[in-house]
Amino acid sequence: MKRIFSVLVENRSGVLTKVSGLFARRSFNIDSLAVGETENAEVSCMTIVSSGSERTMEQIEKQLNKKLDVIKIRSFENWQAVARELCLVKVRYNRSNKMEIMATCSLAGAQIVDSSKNMMLIQICDTPEKVQAMLELLHGVSIVEVARTGTLALPACGVNLDK
Repeated sequence: MKRIFSVLVENRSGVLTKVSGLFARRSFNIDSLAVGETENAEVSCMTIVSSGSERTMEQIEKQLNKKLDVIKIRSFENWQAVARELCLVKVRYNRSNKMEIMATCSLAGAQIVDSSKNMMLIQICDTPEKVQAMLELLHGVSIVEVARTGTLALPACGVNLDK
């Protein structure tokens, strides 16, 4: 099972190390991790996607709650969230595949954000599954470099996570 943890933490040095260390020490898996400031510069939001058994997910939440730097934890499943990932893909193209790459981008809702004589930089912002599907569609061309943000997620409007 996959679970998304939205963890509000104090925005100071060492907090990421403490949280990732908790996962490492207990052999919890991190599928994705994204961290950024909230509207309050003193608070950051860590979006952690993890997978494992129901018991493992409960343990992650309990262990995170023990951390002093953690302000609040919300956990939810994919179906309860709006999740997005940003991906930049640099591809090498030639005359024969340029139009195919452009058509693939158009179908996937991706954008070409930079280009040169033989390279394109493609941006896609969508669900992690659609980002992965786009990468698979581009697998036939020469991918030079890929950068992914990791999943960002918030509970969907109308989803009540209060227990």
